[in-house]
Amino acid sequence: MNNSYKGEKTREISFPIGGIGTGSIGLAGNGRLIDWEIFNRPNKKSFNGFSHFSIKAERNGKVIDARVLNGDLPSPYVGEHIRGGPLHSGYGFGPESQTMAGMPHFKEVTFQGEFPLAGMSFEDPSFPGMIQLSAFNPFIPLQADDSSLPVAFFEWEIENTEDFPLSYTLCLSASNPIPSEKVFHQYNSIPAANDTPLHMIQLGSHQFDPEHPHFGDVTITTDASHTSYQEFWYRGEWCDNLEMFWHDFTQPGRLKNRRYGEDELPARRKDTASLAAHLDLLPHERKKIRFTISWHFPNVTNYWNPDSTGPNVWKNYYASLFNDSRASAAYAFNHWTHLYEQTTTFKDALFSSTIPAVAIEAISANLSVLKSATSLRLTDGSFYGFEGCIEDVGCCEGSCTHVWNYAYALPFLFPSLERSMRNLDFAYNQREDGRMAFRLMLPLGRERSNHRACADGQFGGVIKAYRDWKISGDSAWLRTIWPAIKQSITYAWAESNEDKWDPEQKGILEGRQHHTLDMELFGPNSWLSGFYLAALKAGAEMAAFLGDQTTSDEFNRIFQKGKQWVDEHLFNGAYYVQQVNLKDPTILDQFDKETVQQYWNTEIGEMKYQIAQGCVIDQVIAQWHANLCSLGDIFDKDQTRTALQSLYRYNFKSSMREEANTWRLYSVNDEGGLVICTWPLEGSKPTIPLTYNSETMTGFEYQAASHMIQEGMIEEGLSIVHAIRDRYDGEKRNPWNEIECGSNYARSMASYSLLQAFSGFEYNMVDGMIGFSPVQTEEGTFRTLWSLDKGWGMYLMSMEKVQIDVLGGNLPLRILKLHLDKVAAIKHIQHEGVSLAYQILGNEIHFTDPIIIEPQKPLHVTFS
Repeated sequence: MNNSYKGEKTREISFPIGGIGTGSIGLAGNGRLIDWEIFNRPNKKSFNGFSHFSIKAERNGKVIDARVLNGDLPSPYVGEHIRGGPLHSGYGFGPESQTMAGMPHFKEVTFQGEFPLAGMSFEDPSFPGMIQLSAFNPFIPLQADDSSLPVAFFEWEIENTEDFPLSYTLCLSASNPIPSEKVFHQYNSIPAANDTPLHMIQLGSHQFDPEHPHFGDVTITTDASHTSYQEFWYRGEWCDNLEMFWHDFTQPGRLKNRRYGEDELPARRKDTASLAAHLDLLPHERKKIRFTISWHFPNVTNYWNPDSTGPNVWKNYYASLFNDSRASAAYAFNHWTHLYEQTTTFKDALFSSTIPAVAIEAISANLSVLKSATSLRLTDGSFYGFEGCIEDVGCCEGSCTHVWNYAYALPFLFPSLERSMRNLDFAYNQREDGRMAFRLMLPLGRERSNHRACADGQFGGVIKAYRDWKISGDSAWLRTIWPAIKQSITYAWAESNEDKWDPEQKGILEGRQHHTLDMELFGPNSWLSGFYLAALKAGAEMAAFLGDQTTSDEFNRIFQKGKQWVDEHLFNGAYYVQQVNLKDPTILDQFDKETVQQYWNTEIGEMKYQIAQGCVIDQVIAQWHANLCSLGDIFDKDQTRTALQSLYRYNFKSSMREEANTWRLYSVNDEGGLVICTWPLEGSKPTIPLTYNSETMTGFEYQAASHMIQEGMIEEGLSIVHAIRDRYDGEKRNPWNEIECGSNYARSMASYSLLQAFSGFEYNMVDGMIGFSPVQTEEGTFRTLWSLDKGWGMYLMSMEKVQIDVLGGNLPLRILKLHLDKVAAIKHIQHEGVSLAYQILGNEIHFTDPIIIEPQKPLHVTFS
């Protein structure tokens, strides 16, 4: 895949630069600073006044050229709707002047995106120089706090392309995001850790109390040796401010400061400040300049679903680390080298993996969800997520359990944050009988949601707890949550279960089953019963480990009974179906009148929103989860593979042009994708079938694609991934914003499972075991990134050896699993120059003495 974007392919780009749970600023494909989502809520299609970078070049005291560091503004040029916009703006008035599109800018712009790093290059025939930008926010596995900084990092490199010396000025202008009656802009020069002064302008207001949701500030900072600044642009009417800025900026030399007091008129305004760095370059010389934009809005309010009975505001986690935006900027500069190097190390490790490039692109791109307004960190640092983002509100609150089931990036890259989600669920969402609310209500401690339990969310929580235990090896943590895990499973047959899931302990779900497609299924189906079976199997293993053999035996008995029934009764020879009589109203009568009214189509005499004989995308999702958690078989192996083959045959559409999609349009025209459900058998489609049946939602697609790859269906799985990423090409949609119910949708992080699928990665830190079994290698070589709770690094395999490198943290290792042919050919194993003693059991290498692999101290396994 090509990670470079030019021309029309930059149209939709907004690359989020911010920390986990801090919000972010979007870097547009043409270099604009857009989507200012730093106020503890989404803010799509926004811009912050005249915020921008600009540059000028001088020779012998004369300005040769000056321009804004943007490329062409993408059309349309009639103007767009602006929320709350003033007269003479919006549709029918042309592009908003604050886009800076009317100012001189660069003709040739290239955007390079390899999340978490964005690069840009700017060239123009009229400008004497080449400019390159590297923009990022730290993304370092396991280092959650350093990856949660409320700062956007910008490093510019300027090259003098002329044969004579030139002086350059690179200027960052930022508008005060909350105009008020008591605005202040304050310039400071403070010492940094390396004795290089930091020059910063803090933009804030004294209007709001420190506990007010609007209280906060923004700071622009540089560590350039030579600077000038304007604390305020000129205040006037009409276009006076931009006229005066451009007049000031295009004069030779430095900016002259301008100040206004808090009470100077006009009373309501939106002020802008500029901070400029100056440098002299010899012919063909290059130098770098660093800037940050940092923010501090410490008070989060539940604007989406206020609690009318109690407090509604809490502190943002980053407010416990930094007093204001100046403090976070100082931290950024004092640790810039480490933060950038570790972020680059992670990026390089991921992109050097030998799995197909389109898979790496999908994995990388969707990590951006963690840096978007979808993600929050609560006061104690716990992680919380919406499902996604609507234009200016979070979409679907509560770390929704059935959506976050699919999000496999966080548990491996930031396991402590993922475990915090389990802790919150079990502490605040579980009813006394084990029923789990699938949306966490904020602020913490308020009354939990009383909507019925969600089957895939409830049992997915058990599977995730099992996975997180194996990733961390933290059995003490498991003990603390085991009673809640056990209750989550036994709720299936609890007398208080209003939905009557499995009252007779058959090992299958019947009754009323709420699920991630927002309605209920009635009757056995492999999709939701599979979640139940996987939870039973995981529960049996956890119970046995904790010495609760009675519970382990009970769970295992129910699992075995249910697995046999599902394989025998729900597989039609091609795929798994739902067993339900759509014409039988008594199925609904056992519940309430509301259920009958909602699900019975009186005109046709048929139930609505069911799968019946359909081929549904998640029919064997439980096996996907089990594979990713090393849980073993949930369904029959051969039937699972046949079901995936049928899913590809019937549900993958290379073009949507001839398809009738009555739901949301995520693929159009000749775009392809894997749809949610089809009915291959003639006449089998219900009149009003399963919700969202004709949509292509990327999280579901990635789940199915990576499962196919796990089962050796590499070509089929990759074709689905290609279809997705072709839709997100920069022109039609933003490559760093896969949508579903809103932007930055959490389920898209199912793409991380592609890494596990290609590498065959196994782990069990309880036993100190990791393993690799790649499904595809090139001439016997393979490289992949891996990450667990205590360490992360690279796995390298060739014909001659295997090497395990740790790039961060450490890896306690007692057992290494490899291909049988590799194990049989071992010549010797070395660590830190010492040959290790080991025993081979099947495809497992058991070390006589446990080892700890640390950075720059790899493990070498050499083959004969």
